[in-house]
Amino acid sequence: MTTFVDRVVLHLQAGDGGHGCVSVRREKFKPLGGPDGGNGGHGGGVTLVVDPQQHTLLDFHFHPHIKASNGGGGAGANRDGANGKDLVLQVPDGTVVQTEDGEVLADLIGAGTSFEVARGGRGGRGNASLANTRRKVPGFAELGEPGDRLDVVLELKSVADVGLVGFPSAGKSSLISVMSAAKPKIADYPFTTLVPNLGVVQAGDQTFTVADVPGLIPGAATGKGLGMQFLRHIERTSVLVHVLDAAAPEIERDPLADLDAIEAELAAYGGLEDRPRLVVLNKIDIPDGRDLAEMVRPDLEARGYRVFEVSAVTREGLKELVYALAAVVEEHRLATPPAEPTRVVVRPKAVDESGFTVEQDEDGVYVVRGAKVERWIRQTNFDNEEAIGYLADRLERLGVEDMLAKKGAQPGDPVRIADREFDWQPNSGEFVAGPRGTDARLEEESGRATAAQRLAARKARRIRSDDELLHMDADGTVTTLANAQRPVLVTDEDDEDDTGE
Repeated sequence: MTTFVDRVVLHLQAGDGGHGCVSVRREKFKPLGGPDGGNGGHGGGVTLVVDPQQHTLLDFHFHPHIKASNGGGGAGANRDGANGKDLVLQVPDGTVVQTEDGEVLADLIGAGTSFEVARGGRGGRGNASLANTRRKVPGFAELGEPGDRLDVVLELKSVADVGLVGFPSAGKSSLISVMSAAKPKIADYPFTTLVPNLGVVQAGDQTFTVADVPGLIPGAATGKGLGMQFLRHIERTSVLVHVLDAAAPEIERDPLADLDAIEAELAAYGGLEDRPRLVVLNKIDIPDGRDLAEMVRPDLEARGYRVFEVSAVTREGLKELVYALAAVVEEHRLATPPAEPTRVVVRPKAVDESGFTVEQDEDGVYVVRGAKVERWIRQTNFDNEEAIGYLADRLERLGVEDMLAKKGAQPGDPVRIADREFDWQPNSGEFVAGPRGTDARLEEESGRATAAQRLAARKARRIRSDDELLHMDADGTVTTLANAQRPVLVTDEDDEDDTGE
């Protein structure tokens, strides 16, 4: 069963925000107590955090689908919805987060380093939060914003100081097993090592890590063998160690040719030209191995390499190699500037920055792009006319209508924002302006009575004609006000006659 995975594809889904609530307070003696709809809760996000105890991406290999919880919806009595729970995923040190197209989103190095890879959606505001002096009782609320949905690729690049490279069966696994406490698989056939091994080596007061990369062969940089998928594990190393097989005559290979082949693959992979190199001639305990090592050593030193003759079986020459590696690693650490804590960079918004763009596509549709306007579209309930009017007012205040007019848009032209496309009906500007003191929109026919008409109707209900007003004399005689000069006595008998009784 697979126990080491260094590349996975995650399908992430952050939580959606909860919808806001539309509610009006109603209780005894307060039938219209004002809006009291609560806000929706925010959706949960997905965050990656470096955990030094993690060494593989195996868990994500079996569970690639990650989903955070949604936010709760708002309720009446100003009750806000609960926020969704954030998901924190533990990843190994050296994990690189990138898109499927290869764009690097984050390089997670160092214990505790975190990165929010998927943001939860905002909760919608309830009508209590949308109320103001002009809109005292909103009849709508905002919808919750959907959370991020994306696929990301996690690649593990081991954080090691020394990288061991060489042909299959050159003795890399044996070497790392005697240098450290690592226990890699060792056998007498090629490609025994199927996954990188990492070991910690102690040399006096110095401690460094060694990574063993599975055997390279010619063409590894183009995908042959196992080298291509594991070469990333030596990108962060301070020094590269070529492990050459001194028993090459037994397998009909030349150590110098092996070195040239491995260097060609490293050059084809790229990015490793500046790393110092050491050469280890292994297996000098085998008959004729020491003789071959002494023969090729002058040629290697003539090329500028430091050469060490070692035996992983008898551990001959191992101490000199370990201390030499510790010195090179220490020199690299001193030359490398210390890592600074991540700085928070604040980039203030430019004075003339609108936060959105308007472009006309090839189909003649005016496309409005911007994080704010697209969020407003997602949070608008298009089944509610009042909510649509509120959205139109917000877009007009932001300057979207002015920008559309500058781009040449005419009333009725198609406009698309996010996934919504509609015909543009401007609310302001030259298209609705008329003579001074007038508004063309007021001339449109509407089934609703105007404020002046409603006021006249109220006054008409309050005024009665003179025949409808009654006048009572001091003796209790009731007459109409119009006949007050000629009182007409109203008696019980008259009432009976009128009713026919």
